[in-house]
Amino acid sequence: MRKALEFQGVHKSFGQNSALVDAFFSAHWGEVHALLGENGAGKSTLMNIASGLYAPDKGLVKISDKPVIIDGPQAANDFGVGMIHQHFKLVENMTVLENIVLAHGQGGWRKSLQRVRKQISDISNEIGFDIDPDAQVNTLSVSEQQRTEIIKVLIGGAKILILDEPTAVLTDEESTGLLDQLQIFAEQGKCIILITHKLREVFSHANRVTVMRGGKTIDSGQSPKNLTPEKLSKLMVGEPTEISRISYSPPKETVLELNGIFSKRDNGHTALDNFNLKLNAGQVYGLAGVGGNGQTELAEILMGVRSMNSGEFILSGTPLTNPSPSRVRALGLTCVPAERYIYGLAGDLSVMDNCVITHLKSGQFGTFFWTNRRAINKETKQAIIDSEIHGAEPSTRARLLSGGNAQKLVLARELAGSATVLLAHSPTRGLDVRACTAVHEALRKSASNGTAVLLLSEDLDEIFAISDQIGVINNGRLVGEFNSPADRSKIGHLMVSHH
Repeated sequence: MRKALEFQGVHKSFGQNSALVDAFFSAHWGEVHALLGENGAGKSTLMNIASGLYAPDKGLVKISDKPVIIDGPQAANDFGVGMIHQHFKLVENMTVLENIVLAHGQGGWRKSLQRVRKQISDISNEIGFDIDPDAQVNTLSVSEQQRTEIIKVLIGGAKILILDEPTAVLTDEESTGLLDQLQIFAEQGKCIILITHKLREVFSHANRVTVMRGGKTIDSGQSPKNLTPEKLSKLMVGEPTEISRISYSPPKETVLELNGIFSKRDNGHTALDNFNLKLNAGQVYGLAGVGGNGQTELAEILMGVRSMNSGEFILSGTPLTNPSPSRVRALGLTCVPAERYIYGLAGDLSVMDNCVITHLKSGQFGTFFWTNRRAINKETKQAIIDSEIHGAEPSTRARLLSGGNAQKLVLARELAGSATVLLAHSPTRGLDVRACTAVHEALRKSASNGTAVLLLSEDLDEIFAISDQIGVINNGRLVGEFNSPADRSKIGHLMVSHH
């Protein structure tokens, strides 16, 4: 089988940090090739070289067995390489249709709009995605934006298709449908490279697998048939990882109550419709649902960045009417947002500044007139060690961290204090096996300390792993609640049924 994409002896550094050290990789035409590794292992950096975003400091890149120089995204597109990034490359104030025309328009704007609209419809129907081409990107949920990216790359005619955590925000059914479609593309002769942390996807859909750790290639090109989950996990993290089971405790007093919440999206469509929820101290409540069913708007209301049209919002016994972010924080609600670079981090500020920014009012690090930078620096260094934030120093700009390490920084900050309610929206999105385990244990520990944890996630494995009560959101309504252990098939049915 001919090689589609190959790296030989690739090195890449950012300042003093080495992201890739003598990395090698090869994927063949007609296969689904999984690329695994911990956060900061170099997977995305390697594939960003293939997509033209980075240039290697040293090493060789080949496409179809021929050495090439990929000096930008357009060159990558010309070579037939398309990448769907973990952090989306979309213009938020443009529509889905306009974004795709901007990337792949030909023959004039109006003709391109007509042609691309039909392509969006055809590909959406083929894959099973429901995307409104006239919807503005900043009104879409995370999963809807990801679907837009997938459609954009497919319309671009990519023959080498690289997907960075493509199922992170999809349901089981959607994930299976997408992965099945990727297998069909591979059978048609395309090369599919799947960056994923979900081992079951490797064993169910990958022909071969490569593992990276610390910027180096640890194992390359093995068939998953020759591996076990335990062996693959050990290759990824250097040691086997197990997720311990949660110890359930009886619910305590109610600390968060939502009654009859009604909210519209920016486009005027209903996001939440008579939504009700009751959250008790000391519990982990997992809210499952297909992306785009109101989870994003619910999180924004709880964070104080979106107004509700009607309904009752009671936090720590205090009725609230469209409160500000500072007000909900003052009442004990902290948040790990899904969009970490929008709501969780200031990318141009240092790791140190981001680590303590929500704790300055407490007086722990001084006053508004004077801050103890030495104490802040010490606290940040300890957080980096404790949370294993790779590639970070207190002075490092937050935007230079990989996606997983950026999430670890947000988690370290939000879990540092004592909270009444902790909102965790897709907290392990893009994280590796060991990091996921650490996050889950941290959420459980918060609950055992009396915090009410509200987990919003499209990953049913995550919901089932740590929740002692599970709710299902569909079309903006709470359509079912289950005490753990719950029936996965019943929850899955409620997630995709029309109500």
